[in-house]
Amino acid sequence: MTGRRFTVAGTNTAFTCAHCGLEVWPLSNGSVRNHCPGCLYSLHLDVFPGDRAANCGGLLEPLAVEQHPKKGWMIVHRCQQCGYVGRNKAALDDPRQPDSFEALLAVSARPRG
Repeated sequence: MTGRRFTVAGTNTAFTCAHCGLEVWPLSNGSVRNHCPGCLYSLHLDVFPGDRAANCGGLLEPLAVEQHPKKGWMIVHRCQQCGYVGRNKAALDDPRQPDSFEALLAVSARPRG
C-alpha cells in the first residue's frame, strides 16, 4: 500500500518568489514553506509534498481558499504550465513571515470556475 509521503529533508530553505520577487524565509515551525506569503504563488516542484520530484517547474497560481477540518486554511493552486491542481496549507501563524491575510481574502473572493 502506498500513501502520500511528506519529505522535509533539505527542502526547508529560503527562496525568491518567481511571481513577485519577495524574499521568502523558511517556516519557523520546521515544516516546508511551499508558497510565497505575499502573493501566495508557488512552483510545481513536488510529486509528494516536499520531495522536489516533479519535472514541471511551472508557476502555481492561487485559485481559491478552502477550510480543511484538520489542516485549517488550504490554498488551492493550479499549475499554469501543466494544469495540475493541488492544495497547500496556509501559514497564517508563522511568527517571522506569516501569509498575507489580505492576499488570502482576495483569492477567496475570486469566482471559481
